Amino acid sequence: MPASPEPSPGSPVRNRLPKGFVVELGRRVRVFDRGRTLAGGVPPRVAHLGERARSMLRGRRLEVADAASERLADRLLAMGMADPVVAELPPVDLAELTVVVPVHDRPKELDRLLAALGGKVGVIVVDDASAHPEAIAQVARRHGAELVALDRNVGPAGARNAGLARVRTPYVAFVDSDVVAEPEALALLLRHFHDPLVAAVAPRVLGLESGRGNWISRYENAKSSLDLGPVAAPVHPRSPVGWVPSACLVARVSALGDGYTEQMRVGEDVDLVWRLVARGLRVRYEPAATVRHDHRTRFTSWFARKAFYGTGAHDLARRHGPAVAPAALAPWSAAVLGVLLAQRRWSVPLAAAISAVVSARLARRLPRSGPPSALAAALTGLGLAGALGQGSGLLLRHWWPLSLVGSVFSRRVRRAVLVAGLLEGLAEYRRRRPDLDPVRFLVARRLDDLAYGAGLWGGAIRGRSFRCLLPTLRPAESYRARPERRPSDP
Repeated sequence: MPASPEPSPGSPVRNRLPKGFVVELGRRVRVFDRGRTLAGGVPPRVAHLGERARSMLRGRRLEVADAASERLADRLLAMGMADPVVAELPPVDLAELTVVVPVHDRPKELDRLLAALGGKVGVIVVDDASAHPEAIAQVARRHGAELVALDRNVGPAGARNAGLARVRTPYVAFVDSDVVAEPEALALLLRHFHDPLVAAVAPRVLGLESGRGNWISRYENAKSSLDLGPVAAPVHPRSPVGWVPSACLVARVSALGDGYTEQMRVGEDVDLVWRLVARGLRVRYEPAATVRHDHRTRFTSWFARKAFYGTGAHDLARRHGPAVAPAALAPWSAAVLGVLLAQRRWSVPLAAAISAVVSARLARRLPRSGPPSALAAALTGLGLAGALGQGSGLLLRHWWPLSLVGSVFSRRVRRAVLVAGLLEGLAEYRRRRPDLDPVRFLVARRLDDLAYGAGLWGGAIRGRSFRCLLPTLRPAESYRARPERRPSDP
């Protein structure tokens, strides 16, 4: 099965998945009614399958064999209910790929990266006006890489664009110099491009294994800002994976247009992904492919980098509006959060009553589900769990300066912050299983939040706009799963 034809840079045409393309229902998708009803996706919804569509699924998998199965697979991908099974897709020749490496005075790291690639893929090294360009040039020559030397520093976005302009292959991999990427990982990512609508794919970014290291390195190995977890996902603003870093990003050259926004020194990777998605193209996160990143391990540089990431939210909010909101809540879930934060005797009963009413109303909209009450209760519970997670993020990360002031004057705020900090930290500790004791992990987790939040508020104040700090309210039906047209229908 050859790689599928590329879409034009404009609005994509009707997608055509090739025969043999395999998808599997996502981990977060639940199956009801003996396969007749699927619940999940991004945003959450309910899909009712006709008998013909249900018969196409083999367990949780579907292989494209004809026009009907192609439509169903494409629809499930579009709803975020299924992920490609890349291991069962044919390989794409690495000769179709060029690696672009932006670098600024990191000859040792560059040498390590190029050695890992082993000459199995073409490489363009872009020297972003290093103070010692001869060291970069020497490494590039030794590994047979093409060198583009810039006479002034333009930043990572501009350096990547300079390399992109030299690419003559259908696909490009942007890889930072402090990353170790092997050809096998890049080859696995290329398989996603059998889907003609896929514009970019990112791997999981793990830490470099260099012994146990200090407590910061062990925290970063478990909870790096660049590590987006073990679950594959579509990438867009309201997905569980809302962005992917350009530490390593493989893309379809014809979809990139002018590439990165060169005026952005931070957040340029988020901006690129969201612009691609806004055009109707797909961006995927594929944790089956992994690369390694040389994390910062000194406290001052680590803390400063976390804060630097936060400063980019203001510019992203200016360019993408509510997509960068720190939380997006349905009115009912926002009401539940407010009731629980009040911490009155009636808070828990009232929150339970609101959730019960939402569940009952949702059950009436699911007449084909059996029993609809069980499905509605499950979906309401998932929505509530998501709202609690977002509320915790607001208290501890995005709004921590307000939480700090509130804690000085209010025992209830102090209690809410303490409970949220402990529960969120312990849940992450259990999920990530770090090589670090719980106390130091909790301390690092909260310092991570403090640094990012400080950068977030600093960027907002300098930009004279607090738009990046404002949550959004979405219509209730956007977050309560809703019936969809049967995916098997034309």
